Amino acid sequence: MAEIELRVLMGQRLKRRIADMETIAREAKAWQESRNNKKAEINWRFTDQNARIKLKRLYPTISN
Repeated sequence: MAEIELRVLMGQRLKRRIADMETIAREAKAWQESRNNKKAEINWRFTDQNARIKLKRLYPTISN
């Protein structure tokens, strides 16, 4: 989820070159407050069961 939120932040707020960390911190805080006030949510495209099927090769099962 963190990667998704960072991608949204980059797209919505940090599209330009920013000179210093203070400005970045201020922009990120304002963006976070706005997202929280809107109660923004992630719209998942598939269920965890579907993810297990699609990503099966990345997460092999262990036999006893």
